[in-house]
Amino acid sequence: MRADLLTDAVEGLDEALAAVDGFDQVLVGGLLRPQPAQAVGLAGLADAVAGSPLAGRVVEAAEKTAAGAADEDHYMALAAARTALLGSVHDALVARVEEAVGRPRAEEPAAAAAVAEHRLNLLVAARGWLCDLARAGWQGIDHELVGGAAPVVTAMLPEPGLRRLATLLDGFAAELAASCPGATLERVPVRRWADLWSRAMLLTLPGADRTAAVAEATGRLLPLGVDVHEHATAVQAQVHAVLEPADGGTPRLVRASVSAPKPDTVVGAGLWQLLRPHMSLLAAMSEGRAMELDAMPVTAEGDLIWDDARATQGEPADAFTTARVALPAAAAAPVAPVDRHPARIAVPVLLEGYVVEDEGEGAAFRVAGERLAVDAGRVPAAGPLTAQAVASSAACLGLLRWDAGEFLLQPLAVERTVRKKPVAVHAGAWAGGTADKAGVRAEKAATDAVNVLRERAGRLLRK
Repeated sequence: MRADLLTDAVEGLDEALAAVDGFDQVLVGGLLRPQPAQAVGLAGLADAVAGSPLAGRVVEAAEKTAAGAADEDHYMALAAARTALLGSVHDALVARVEEAVGRPRAEEPAAAAAVAEHRLNLLVAARGWLCDLARAGWQGIDHELVGGAAPVVTAMLPEPGLRRLATLLDGFAAELAASCPGATLERVPVRRWADLWSRAMLLTLPGADRTAAVAEATGRLLPLGVDVHEHATAVQAQVHAVLEPADGGTPRLVRASVSAPKPDTVVGAGLWQLLRPHMSLLAAMSEGRAMELDAMPVTAEGDLIWDDARATQGEPADAFTTARVALPAAAAAPVAPVDRHPARIAVPVLLEGYVVEDEGEGAAFRVAGERLAVDAGRVPAAGPLTAQAVASSAACLGLLRWDAGEFLLQPLAVERTVRKKPVAVHAGAWAGGTADKAGVRAEKAATDAVNVLRERAGRLLRK
């Protein structure tokens, strides 16, 4: 890997992010009665997209908003401009990563599936609430304003085609409610809330959330590693893998995800108990085996719609061998326009021959003379991989991400030398069960917690 390309400046990136930051600050104070400083942020956003098809609409929207005379269409234009800027940042960073790792470029996505008919009144209601938020600004939120999302979310949830937006609105409203009143906030998550607002605004456009075209994947699936996303009430495991098509086509990078609700008392290795029943791939990942897929549904963006009935366990497949042999030739799937954002970047890479400069959560690798920060804080507690194992490693399989202006490496697995033999340590080693003493203790503690919760729930239901 050409690590120097990951540290070189990307032309235009700082200017694009500065325009986004300027607009994000406008949302802090609200758009109802913009101040002169906010007008500068609005003009900066318009200038940043001056050479694009959005230019005319965004200029008008910026001027109307600065004058306090904007309507919902103007707010939509501003959200689109912000999303387009971050999309351009995403594309520039992905192009840099592809050049650094020398992978083939992905083909353009297939045509989107037909757009389902949704109840337009619900989309209009959601957009109205989002526009009210923008007018008030993050410093102007209160429980009455935030609570306006609840009836909209409740009406949306029964419709499968609107659940993505409903979930986004529900989570966004919960974050805002936990921060009310906005006037007393000491710290505002400016970028995050602006991300959620602009994304939700675009998803209220009919047809914006098109269902990705779905094909069928047949061939051998070679797992690389598992990334765990954990929240207080939900958990998701996302397995990154290489798919070798049975017809001999180009290998592809794919993902397979499984999610489950959870109580906040179930943490660490106990999370796997909630996820295992829904995906046999986790057991294969834990045992170091490939899987044979037969007509498994897969989206144009490389997401497998997992069905255990279409997968059988295959031969042993070492993740590091896969990374050395199959990963370099695997093409990444394209990303839908509405999903292009720097935070989404997660590219599987294998690093060898590096020098560990620091230890702990501030670790960094010196690769070909260049410093690459290691985001050990993303390593889940649900496995045996630790910051100490990363610091003593000789090879690292991980996800290349971008955050806070630099590329970071999130370890998924490492190879270290123990008694003169290479030993692999995987973040997902306990996914399918384990005989490891620490893993067994953690599983038992989680089992006890789940049993107590089930007993209490049963008692409540009996009442």
